[in-house]
Amino acid sequence: MSAREAGIGVFKRIATATTTLVKTGAGSLYRIAVNTTASGAITIYDGLDAGGSVIGSLKSGIAEGVYTFGCRFTTGLCIVTAAASDITVVYE
Repeated sequence: MSAREAGIGVFKRIATATTTLVKTGAGSLYRIAVNTTASGAITIYDGLDAGGSVIGSLKSGIAEGVYTFGCRFTTGLCIVTAAASDITVVYE
């Protein structure tokens, strides 16, 4: 089984209130690990910024845990954290 088939991917940790361009171009979003209870909403976009198509969102106050997405994006992967939430994004 390849890394792609296993959905292992690479990761990016985000721990501030910011807009983060995680990856440009097509790819896959496997999961988001919320390392500490989210201080604010987390919005995930297929795009190069917050003007892209919304893939999904995690609400403010969401508990620690791993949230699986298992979806493809085409333009890029952009994550907006509304407050200083500590998350890890696993993607390819």
